[in-house]
Amino acid sequence: MTDPGTAPDPGQPTGTDPPVIDLSAASGHRVAWDRPAWVVASWRLCELLAVRNPFQPSSAIRAAVLRAFGARIGSRVILRPGLRVQFPWKLRIGDRSWVGEDVWLHNQDQLDIGSDVVLSQQSFVTTGSHAHRTDMGLRTRPVVIENGVWVTARCTVLAGTRLGRSALVLPASVVSGTVPAGVIVGQGRSAVIGPRFIPTRPGAPDDRGSTQPEQADRDRQHR
Repeated sequence: MTDPGTAPDPGQPTGTDPPVIDLSAASGHRVAWDRPAWVVASWRLCELLAVRNPFQPSSAIRAAVLRAFGARIGSRVILRPGLRVQFPWKLRIGDRSWVGEDVWLHNQDQLDIGSDVVLSQQSFVTTGSHAHRTDMGLRTRPVVIENGVWVTARCTVLAGTRLGRSALVLPASVVSGTVPAGVIVGQGRSAVIGPRFIPTRPGAPDDRGSTQPEQADRDRQHR
């Protein structure tokens, strides 16, 4: 019997509590490196000094450093201070594109940005997520942002997204999936999508191939 004066252990589930995933079983982030550790460490130092550095004003220097580490950067690209790039060897940016202050390109998978694209201030583009119903292992999917797209300030673009030619994403939106060409897209207030953990049927697939909770739940609704 539990001592009534003893606080319950928050790590021990009750009959109605959802499970807790043991994060020690998750696959490490190094699976996405695709380069030796010394290359990644060198990039981190150069990123800090020449790319992310707010006191380094030159867009040309940023582009040159990114190219030195394998990025494919077009001509007349503008890269503002505060830019963060996870892995430049998985990045392509077309001609005349603009990347604003404090944009974070968290590209653990391939990120293709077309020509004449604008990524405005403090936007976040990620190609990764986690297997949220199994072991929280890293899952990645490439992102494609086609020519002429404008991702306005403080947006989040999730793994597996494809933004069609000249689409416009409204400020502070979260986008995923395929966005058609030439449309304005944005999301309203947050809503509960559904339960995180769903009892599995014998032989039913788990989420080891999925990357986003929202997409996984939408897929189930349409089966």
